[in-house]
Amino acid sequence: MIIIKSKQELELMREAGKVTALILRELEQFMKPGVATIEIDRFVEKTVKEHGMIAAEKGYCGYPASICVSVNDEVVHGIPSEDRILQDGDIVSVDLVVEHKGYMADAARTYGVGNISEKAKRLIETAERAFFEGMKYAKEGNRLSDISHAIQSVVEGEGFGVIRDFVGHGIGRDMHEDPQIPNHGKAGKGPRLQRGMTLAVEPMICEGDWEVDVLLDDWTAVTVDGGLSAHYENTVVITDGEPELLTL
Repeated sequence: MIIIKSKQELELMREAGKVTALILRELEQFMKPGVATIEIDRFVEKTVKEHGMIAAEKGYCGYPASICVSVNDEVVHGIPSEDRILQDGDIVSVDLVVEHKGYMADAARTYGVGNISEKAKRLIETAERAFFEGMKYAKEGNRLSDISHAIQSVVEGEGFGVIRDFVGHGIGRDMHEDPQIPNHGKAGKGPRLQRGMTLAVEPMICEGDWEVDVLLDDWTAVTVDGGLSAHYENTVVITDGEPELLTL
């Protein structure tokens, strides 16, 4: 069941979204060679607490950290570590969920560390552009898969792959609500979008084949072929006009 949010619920999600966006902007300062990914996690947890909110990923299904930090071929759910040190040329995806008074906002960005390759830059830019192309269809009355199809068209048009094993989702009181939102598919399918729907739309793309493996930590998903991956996500509200993006 897709949950339509009230004005009061949306306002709580907006507050969570503001903090999420602020933190993701501030994380740019950490994307330097020599930084351990656990340092990023500690900063996020501290900053979320200073705003009186909760880093909702910590403890979710046993997840051990406040954020997911996925480097290079890691698609999603990379666990921050003292031992994972950022290197010049790495690309780093950070996924953050902030909870405020029981309501959540979810967003992700991919950053370059030092001097990254032109292909890595294009991969990161394509993930973001695919999201915003999808937003052109995130309007009341359209079908959910109109967003999915638009994302796929941009990504594959650049010669990149769309991850199939992980998808976007509804969000609100729970981190993962209905509906699931694939980043691929034919247009004109799925439920009609209604004002008050809140969606976490998140293109996850890769430079090669879209197949993934999950590592022995039972969390970190990597591309099977070792190709780079990029991730871009915002929490979106369907309105009677243009979508509202809570995490920008």
